[in-house]
Amino acid sequence: MSTPSTSAASGFAPGLAIKGFAPPLRLADFGLIAFDMDSTLINIECVDEIADAAGRKAEVAAITEAAMRGEIADYKDSLRRRVALLEGVPVAAMQQVLDERLQLNPGAEALVRACQAAGLRTLLVSGGFSFFTDHVRDRLGLDFTRSNVLEVADGALTGRLVDQAWGDICDGEEKKRMLLATCQRLGIAPSRAIAMGDGANDLPMMGAAGLSVAYHAKPAVRAQAMVAIDDGGLDRLLQVFN
Repeated sequence: MSTPSTSAASGFAPGLAIKGFAPPLRLADFGLIAFDMDSTLINIECVDEIADAAGRKAEVAAITEAAMRGEIADYKDSLRRRVALLEGVPVAAMQQVLDERLQLNPGAEALVRACQAAGLRTLLVSGGFSFFTDHVRDRLGLDFTRSNVLEVADGALTGRLVDQAWGDICDGEEKKRMLLATCQRLGIAPSRAIAMGDGANDLPMMGAAGLSVAYHAKPAVRAQAMVAIDDGGLDRLLQVFN
């Protein structure tokens, strides 16, 4: 699908850098595109905004930022710590975040529609929460999702996550596993998958995909991605395709 080129990123266009392939690629040569959600498909980190309702946004956001930069090696532990600080937040506060703060990032819908038109299937895989991924899935008509489930009792968060059949937390390794399992389900090689993300927990799935894309990403993620979108919307990825 692509011709290897220099390992150093080059400025393909203002705010758009590429490495490891020679554009243009053909979008129809790919069969799957996998998206991170928080700060990739959407404009917020949902856990931070929920924490705002508990007066703990600064504390939670500091942990989130460190985890996304890769400074916290154990993502599962970092998420448990953040979720514990959400204890007592009413579900109504999460609905308020959904209604008033969550927006799709620029170009999200245009990119998804272009991929769907080219025959790609779509996967949303998130270290965030099903309360929000279900909404984004339905709004964009995405095919598959994987995320975490917040435990609720008496209309409020308990500060714990719900264990699911596949495991307790969707971390970087689970994102990678889900990407590979979806490729297998679709009967395509991982080289025909695109993975987009912004944080350190996206690196495992980005490394497993044929094309890795960093969107307004942390430095460690940008350094490893084949495409880095530093300016503009998600649909700038379409510039590397003919």
